[in-house]
Amino acid sequence: MKTKFSWKAYKEAVENEMREHRSSFILYGVLRFFVFLTLIRQAYLGNYESVFMCVLTLLLFLVPSIMSVSFHISLPAALQNIILIFIYSAEILGEINEFYLIIPMWDTILHTINGFLCAAIGFSMAMLLNDDENLTFELSPLYLALVAFCFSMTIGVLWEFFEFFMDLVFQTDMQKDTVVHVISSVMLNPNGTNQAVAISGITDVVVNGKDLNLGGYLDIGLYDTMKDLFVNFIGAIVFSVIGYFYAKSKGKGELVKKLVPTRAHKPELPPGYQHPLN
Repeated sequence: MKTKFSWKAYKEAVENEMREHRSSFILYGVLRFFVFLTLIRQAYLGNYESVFMCVLTLLLFLVPSIMSVSFHISLPAALQNIILIFIYSAEILGEINEFYLIIPMWDTILHTINGFLCAAIGFSMAMLLNDDENLTFELSPLYLALVAFCFSMTIGVLWEFFEFFMDLVFQTDMQKDTVVHVISSVMLNPNGTNQAVAISGITDVVVNGKDLNLGGYLDIGLYDTMKDLFVNFIGAIVFSVIGYFYAKSKGKGELVKKLVPTRAHKPELPPGYQHPLN
C-alpha cells in the first residue's frame, strides 16, 4: 500500500539535496535574502507586478534541487551556481532593477549564457541516456553535440514565442524596439509588384500626426528577436564544440564535468515520502 504523499517531506528532501553542495546552498541563501528584501520593498511601493516577479524568482530557485531529487541526478555545484545567478540576474536585476535599460548589453549577455546553459542541459540529457545500461546502442560524440545544439536552439525559439505572445496579448514590450534608418519593403513599391523598395536615411517617424522624434524608423521587435536567437546560437555552438571533444575524449575535460549532471544514487528520503510521479 502506497503511503500518502507529503509536501513537507518532499521539501525536506529538496533541502537535504541542496546542502550536499555547500557553495550552492550558501549562494541560494544569500540570493534568497536579497529577493525577500526586494519583495518587501516592492510591496511597500505598491508594485505588485514586481512582487509577483520576486515570488516567481523564489520558485525558480527551487527548480535545480527539485530536478535533482525527482530524477535522481547529481547537479554539479558550478552548474547550480550559474543557474541561480542567471535567474537572479534576469528577474531581479534585469526586470525589477531595470538592468535591461541601464546596461545595453545585459539582455545580450543573458541570452548568450542561456544558449550555453541550455546546450549543457541538452548534452547532459543525451549523456545520461547514452549511459543507460538498459539501452543497447551508443550515441556518437557528434550526435551528442548535435542534440545539445538543437535542444538549446529549441529553447531559445520557444522563449521568443513566449515573448511575442506576451507582447501581443498583454501589451508588454518583451521584444524590445529598435530604431533603424534603412528599411526594405514590398508594400512600399509604388508599382505594386513583388519587388522590395529600399528607403534609407530615415530620420523621422510620424504616428497619428505626431512626430516621435526618434531619429529613425521604429522596428517593433524583429531586430531584438533575431539578435537574441543569434547570441543563443553562439552560446549553443560554443558548448556543443566543447561537449563534442569531451565525449570524444571519453570524459576528459574539467569544464564540462562542472556543468553536466550525472546519474546519482537514489537519495534517502524522509519517512512517509512518496515520489510525485508514482
